[in-house]
Amino acid sequence: MKNRLRELREERGLTQEELAKALGVTRQTIIAIEKGKYDPSLKLAFKIARFFGLNIEDIFIYEGD
Repeated sequence: MKNRLRELREERGLTQEELAKALGVTRQTIIAIEKGKYDPSLKLAFKIARFFGLNIEDIFIYEGD
């Protein structure tokens, strides 16, 4: 699954550490999501979307199987 997390984070001038703290996760989690190596849980995806004031679909792009 592709995502726009890095783009959105950088637009707001946030570091990975700042975003991680705001979401209650580790910096390594943010790194893994941004690199596409980890798909967040549905709960975390909602937290991320809420943080940025967007819909989940505006951040995460499902490409199918």
